Amino acid sequence: MLDLFCPSSRLLGAFTGHTNYVYSIDFPTSNCDRIICSGSQDNTVRVWNIDNNKQVQSFNGHSDPVNCVKFSPYYHYNNNRNVICSSSNDKTIRFWDIKHNQQLQILNGHIRGVCGIEFSSFYGGRYLCSGSYDKTIHLWDIETSESLHVFSKHLKTVWCVDISPLQSNKNNDDKSNNIGVIGGNGYTICSGSFDYTIRIWDIETAKQIIKFKGRKYYVRSVKYGSNESGIIGGSNTILSGSSDKRIHLWDIRSGQQIQIFNGHTHQIWAVEYSPFVVNNIEVGGNSNVICSGSLDNTIRFWDIRSNKNELYKIRGDKRGDDGIFCFKFLRLKKNKKSNNDWDCNVNLCYGSSKGPIRIWG
Repeated sequence: MLDLFCPSSRLLGAFTGHTNYVYSIDFPTSNCDRIICSGSQDNTVRVWNIDNNKQVQSFNGHSDPVNCVKFSPYYHYNNNRNVICSSSNDKTIRFWDIKHNQQLQILNGHIRGVCGIEFSSFYGGRYLCSGSYDKTIHLWDIETSESLHVFSKHLKTVWCVDISPLQSNKNNDDKSNNIGVIGGNGYTICSGSFDYTIRIWDIETAKQIIKFKGRKYYVRSVKYGSNESGIIGGSNTILSGSSDKRIHLWDIRSGQQIQIFNGHTHQIWAVEYSPFVVNNIEVGGNSNVICSGSLDNTIRFWDIRSNKNELYKIRGDKRGDDGIFCFKFLRLKKNKKSNNDWDCNVNLCYGSSKGPIRIWG
């Protein structure tokens, strides 16, 4: 419950080392190693130890700002390795092996800087989509390093992408269900662009299915709802944040906007479906909580079924942050009570404008 998080949450620590904007943070599929990674305007990808707030590694292979970082589920499932994937304005996507401190592979294909990246929910994360300043989205096969599809109807920069969540009727390991060329029948890609649109694409045919057009503001973040989360509409909803200072909730089935959340005083760079719920009297039960980060230096929590004022607000450090670019919820295991029971604690990690990464909990 969000009500349990709010009264007790406080700043637990900070990771210092980046010298410029922190655009992206990620947390590995398995949190046994208790690390996070980050990408920054300072051209580096860094790895941090959560327990002591110390930098573990710094990968310096990019020659331009790093826009997005993701731990690779493909390398985790197939090789049991912690591998970071990063996208950069140097036009490349690179993979970094933490254990061996080396670059594993590089994806070339975009003709301008690469912005957001996301791994497929199906087939063990074998596929990766990427958006770019070149106005296109590429779908990559990690196993072969090939670009399989190019999606190209956006008129300006594609800043953010997401892939629809794993379908409940699909077995992630059963290749007999993977009917299409890629193995992603029924899955879609969502993209947000500086052309003011959000577009939904069929992952097998590379054809545009839906186009949401809002106000004339850049779309900075898009997220699918989850089938398992209990969120109203599930994977049929898209959450977006943009430079119009508002969070939008879209219904894929109707092609309509269904909610707007107002309160931020500057553009929004990050939106997420949080792990929290709140008691909503209007619906007679619990309602999911969404979260947004903005250059107004706040992270705000909202009831997804109500467009009223925010439920809770975290303010960034006045002197050391100057704007929130990204954040990530961490589920940290604390004490093992039995063989099948862990006591988990939810923490919130965010990246700021001036370089520090801070952790709340």
